[in-house]
Amino acid sequence: MLDRKLQELKRLLREIDRALIAYSGGIDSTLVAKLAYDVLGDRAVAITAISPSLLPEDLEEAKIQAATIGITHEAIETHEMENSNYTSNPVNRCYFCKSELHDTLKPIAIARGYPYVIDGVNADDLQDYRPGIQAAKERGARSPLAEIGITKLEVRELSKTLGLSWWDKPSQPCLSSRFPYGEEITVEKLQRVGRSEVYLRKLGWQNLRVRSAGNTAKIELPPEQIKAFIASVDLPSLVAIFQEFGFLYVTLDLEGYQSGKLNRVLEQQTQS
Repeated sequence: MLDRKLQELKRLLREIDRALIAYSGGIDSTLVAKLAYDVLGDRAVAITAISPSLLPEDLEEAKIQAATIGITHEAIETHEMENSNYTSNPVNRCYFCKSELHDTLKPIAIARGYPYVIDGVNADDLQDYRPGIQAAKERGARSPLAEIGITKLEVRELSKTLGLSWWDKPSQPCLSSRFPYGEEITVEKLQRVGRSEVYLRKLGWQNLRVRSAGNTAKIELPPEQIKAFIASVDLPSLVAIFQEFGFLYVTLDLEGYQSGKLNRVLEQQTQS
């Protein structure tokens, strides 16, 4: 089944013929970039959008991965932070982020003769609340993984089969996803969240989130890692470091990390 999907994905990319990939460096868009380069060679290019919501460390990883694949990699700046519809952080914030991304990439694609901008949206993403997907569709983008029905788990399996060393890389959505809807997003807030996550990564904790709740940092780890975290981390030093980054308070979410947790408020609104 998975091999059949892989062959269908390659066939789709051959039909596209020239591919400009919206490349974040996550495992989804990196798999698309890998296969696009394998199928299309120099007719594929990966472009990463640089903004305050992307960690510099994640940009460096994206560069390394692109170089490993062999695909041409470029970086451009996007300016979603200049749009109050984005920084005010409404429930459809992601729509304005992806609008900015694809309004920037589409003219580049047209000027260079690429028929589409393609992204790394997978089949599971279509089941979640992702207003950015609609923004991309409105601008003519295509999502090969979703079109073939490839799930997140299958992305990891394919990446491992293809020998990509980052096949088990944790998901890293943009830093704006760390803020509850309605909390204003600023460059300073993005930086303190980003620096906090990098600090924890350097301590060895990889699959995590540092959520922002006003002046409070909420650390989320997989539930099975919480006891080890409490036992092994110098908590007073951690609090002091986070306060240097700009937080006043530091908490640990006892429920543990769950993707999309901040969307629960939308479920409550639907039920009420």
